[in-house]
Amino acid sequence: MARGQLRIYLGAAPGVGKTYAMLSEARRRMERGTDVVVGYVETHGRARTAALLDGLEILPRATRTHRGAEFTELDVEAVLRRAPDVVLVDELAHTNVPGGKHAKRWRDVEEILDAGIDVISTVNVQHLESVNDVVENITGVPQRETVPDEVVRSAGQVELIDMAPEALRRRMAHGNIYTPEKVDAALSNYFRIGNLTALRELALLWLAGKVDDQLDRYRSDHGIGGTWEARERIVVALTGGPEGETLLRRATRIAARSKGADLLAVHVTRGDALRGARPRDLARQREIVEGLGGTFHQVVGDDIPRALLEFAGAVNATQLVLGVSRRGRLAQLLRPGIGVTTTARSGGIDVHMVTHDQAHRGVARPVRDQGLSLNRRLGGFLLAAGGLPLLTFGLVNARPTLSLPSDILFFLAAVVGIALVGGMWPALFTAVAGFLLLNWYFTPPINRFTVAEQENLVALAVFVLVGIGVSVVVDDAARRSREAAKLGGEAVLLSALAGNVLRGERALDTLLGRMRETFGLTSVTLLERPVPATPDSHDDPADWRIVATVGGRPCTAPGEGDTEIPAGDGLTLAIRGRPLPAGDRRVLEAFAVQAAGALRQQRLEAEAERARPLEAADRMRTALLNAVSHDLRTPLASAKAAVDSLGTTSVDWTPDERAELLDTARQSLDRLDRLVANLLDMSRLQAGVLGIAARPLALDEIVPRALDDVGEGERVSVRLDPELPEVAADPALLERVLVNLIGNAVRHSPPGEPVLLTAGAIQDRVELRIADRGPGVRPADRERIFQPFQRLDDRDNHTGVGLGLALARGLTEAMGGELVPEDTPGGGLTMIVALPVHRRTA
Repeated sequence: MARGQLRIYLGAAPGVGKTYAMLSEARRRMERGTDVVVGYVETHGRARTAALLDGLEILPRATRTHRGAEFTELDVEAVLRRAPDVVLVDELAHTNVPGGKHAKRWRDVEEILDAGIDVISTVNVQHLESVNDVVENITGVPQRETVPDEVVRSAGQVELIDMAPEALRRRMAHGNIYTPEKVDAALSNYFRIGNLTALRELALLWLAGKVDDQLDRYRSDHGIGGTWEARERIVVALTGGPEGETLLRRATRIAARSKGADLLAVHVTRGDALRGARPRDLARQREIVEGLGGTFHQVVGDDIPRALLEFAGAVNATQLVLGVSRRGRLAQLLRPGIGVTTTARSGGIDVHMVTHDQAHRGVARPVRDQGLSLNRRLGGFLLAAGGLPLLTFGLVNARPTLSLPSDILFFLAAVVGIALVGGMWPALFTAVAGFLLLNWYFTPPINRFTVAEQENLVALAVFVLVGIGVSVVVDDAARRSREAAKLGGEAVLLSALAGNVLRGERALDTLLGRMRETFGLTSVTLLERPVPATPDSHDDPADWRIVATVGGRPCTAPGEGDTEIPAGDGLTLAIRGRPLPAGDRRVLEAFAVQAAGALRQQRLEAEAERARPLEAADRMRTALLNAVSHDLRTPLASAKAAVDSLGTTSVDWTPDERAELLDTARQSLDRLDRLVANLLDMSRLQAGVLGIAARPLALDEIVPRALDDVGEGERVSVRLDPELPEVAADPALLERVLVNLIGNAVRHSPPGEPVLLTAGAIQDRVELRIADRGPGVRPADRERIFQPFQRLDDRDNHTGVGLGLALARGLTEAMGGELVPEDTPGGGLTMIVALPVHRRTA
């Protein structure tokens, strides 16, 4: 059976018209003869949306009971039994009431799709998993209901239902989204112009990313290699050379001319390992690219034009920016450069050749490594000097039995052997000397530097050419072998370096220590210049500050070290111990780049640590204002309404009605008093100024007072051991703890199920256990319920600001105790208050 198709209407915020668009599409399909049913649609009381349901078949919903209340959910089994062509399922990210087959509605939809039924659904951008935290930072409202991005991306069609922020606020003000009593709060909080604009941009960008994926998939499926200019994408090719910044600035200006253009920088690393651009220069150019809002990429390829064009084609680039060749004009005449070759092969991609200061100045050639050590080369010369006379003497004595070709082969073997020992120059010396010896001793006329027969002349020439060729090949092989071994060692070193940084607790010290150990140095110092450079600042310790150092006496200025490596803006590594060869600078620069990155990370972590208390305080203030705005206003409004009613002269209240109004006012003011007390205690706890007056206290003295304060003592079963020792606690604070915990347990226990309060002594503490038979709390959420202003699974804001458990734990810990939750056997949650036993002093 073919899987059903999923169509999703995506919105930036509630009220943009997703459900309306979904129902309109359903009616269009029904008019065309498609079998469409409504599985679950939430109209939110909007009349125009509800009107679209007329004439559509609505399947019955499944009813579930949770915490004494009834809820309706999508009935997946009813949908599967009905088996329509299309089913409408609103609010894809919805969390189902416990008790169903799936915890999330999107999993219900997956089951329906697997049955071959098409589904039309809706979702808001704030419910997408990848942007959930971004939305919380923008709006200050956490979104606990999320749907994985892959579910939405896998949809056959995703249509954005867009509306300007101003138009959406007008809809809100006209009462077309929320009920009138919620309009003012919504407009001043979630539905601010800035919030809506940011959410709208998020939705557009997310959908643009999905469209890009669809376009890439279509081009891949249909084998389309050409560029489709759906959006301007500018690729700038970087060599790591000094002209890179000029190219990036030019590419940025090109990208700025097209709104929404993408900037991508790419560096092609040759396939012969680590040779090429210096890591420090590439790291600097990467920072520039990312600072300009672009992305940096590296690809590997020996054919640079081909690698560039393959990358540009893969990202659907429209323009490619290259620098004018640094090679001299004669070199360009002999062989076309990368720019010319790339332009000739570019096809539909526009290529910009940008001039720069380094153009036509020539490319610095690296010094060719000799490959073999000096001792081996000297050994080759000594072997040639001693071996050739011996070989000549032996061949002269064997002249009657050997011909000239045999003599040439013996000398050729000598050339190969000496090339293997000493490399190219001893082998060249052997080839030339062998030519002369063959000519004098073995080529007629003997003992003369002339050759009588042309054939012998050709043989000697071939001997010399073969000798030279063999010597060059052997030397090149030795050099490459040595390079490969060195680069392999560097790769192992850099790999170990990266691993140590990832595992190390202090990355900067780890890096410098590793560098000192690797190169056998006395000290390694990272210096920073906090002031702009001056001509004399290089050697002046007053202009430099030591950031980190390992080993012996540190350098106080770069000039004091044997070697210095720039590590970034204002940063330099000064090395003391011995001068290091130029060949090691590549690894040293990699260390320097890593050290600069580690320093930045260390400073960012320090900044984050300093900002964390401010963030927590700001989050606390925000949560306090959001929560208290309702919980202060509700009891105040109730008390004021009761008092105003009692004070009116136009109504003759009966004694019972007057008593009821007085009781309402009293309860509201008591609630307000408890709320203010909790807030003050929480603020004193967080400020560390809460006064504790601990004294010996018997639990049977404090528990009855707490039950009286809760007001529902008949729902609590108390079992206290009469032999319990006294605890050391503050009576008022312990009563507040018990009131909050007992009230919370009573509130979550089902009707008819009593809360059990027991206590017992365990070693040097007394444990007071308050057990309910409610729904319990998942282990993953047990720490979250103790956060201030946190009400787990509570969405209506009618049960308090969520300070009870946070305050109870804070007060318990302030008295030297501990408050921990655990499961109640048989279901429910048990709060354990552990207090220290009072120790009497003699």
